[in-house]
Amino acid sequence: MHDSPHQVSDVMTRAVVAVGRKALFKDIVERMEQWKVSALPVLEGDGRVIGVVSEADLLPKEEFRDSDPDRFTQLRRLSDLAKAGAVSAEELMSAPAVTVHADASLAEAARIMALRHVKRLPVVNAEGVLEGVVSRGDLLKVFLRPDNDLADEIRRDIVDVLFPAPVEPVHIMVTDGVATLTGRVEDSGRIDLAERLVRGVEGIVGVDCRLIAVGSAGA
Repeated sequence: MHDSPHQVSDVMTRAVVAVGRKALFKDIVERMEQWKVSALPVLEGDGRVIGVVSEADLLPKEEFRDSDPDRFTQLRRLSDLAKAGAVSAEELMSAPAVTVHADASLAEAARIMALRHVKRLPVVNAEGVLEGVVSRGDLLKVFLRPDNDLADEIRRDIVDVLFPAPVEPVHIMVTDGVATLTGRVEDSGRIDLAERLVRGVEGIVGVDCRLIAVGSAGA
């Protein structure tokens, strides 16, 4: 495995709080408060994820407590009105659950969260059985990697591979996640590739590629 966490399995939380389909509204709220989470996977008896109940699924009960929505609101908010009268997880949950596999890339997990407007994803195996949960905060952990670790990975996995015999040593400096590459190399065609690969290193915030090819202007 690479030093940097490239997969969901590298950052996900494995100890997961979940509920069964018959869990009651108050029990769900209490569990969310106890464990400081905004959503809970809903499981079948074998641990298979069948849905997710979130704070957004619970709020309609409070929103519509004392209201008498007009016909237009009833039609537009039909699902929310149904949840306002729900008392169990199977009535409240959003289904099917939006999930991700442990071997998915962090970028893939981030795209799913953005497109589906969710903050947490249950991580499941091929049979849909719960293995963990990954949150937005988990995906951001990669930006806590030390600058020295990032520089070492760039050197080992990118620079030494693309430029095994540079005209002069390629210097790599990473400061606050921003990587700066300087030096003179022979293969100009690999400079853009090097920049793209460095940008793809988990934890890199930005890239300042100052590599110069022998024979180019300013060399």
